[in-house]
Amino acid sequence: MANVEKTLVLVKPDGVKKHICGEVISRFERKGLILHSVKMIQVPEELAKKHYAEHAGKGFFNDLISFITSGPVLAMVIEGENAVAAVRQINGATDPIKAVPGSIRGDFATSIDENVVHASDAPETAAREIALWFPELN
Repeated sequence: MANVEKTLVLVKPDGVKKHICGEVISRFERKGLILHSVKMIQVPEELAKKHYAEHAGKGFFNDLISFITSGPVLAMVIEGENAVAAVRQINGATDPIKAVPGSIRGDFATSIDENVVHASDAPETAAREIALWFPELN
């Protein structure tokens, strides 16, 4: 039986500014994943704080909020077999210096602070994040 999952992917403001949204989507589609839902959003501060709630109180929390709200974000729900792991593999390591060439971060990101994409790290996280970013799907 296939392990079909849904996961949240964000093309962060730096990725949107680099005009690589189409490239990001095509990499997931070439892997056989399905673009279930998509929207461009200017992230409200309240949503950003809920999204990054596990980092509240940490020194970098305000920088995370400032960055994700600094410009439009392309939010997507990606679906497919083992989607969480597959998307994270395509995205590459969080630190672009450690991301392999051919991954999104390996090809397009320049710093850990502005690393082009976000993806849920587990099916449970994906469910929480999809509910935040796509409440209309609930």
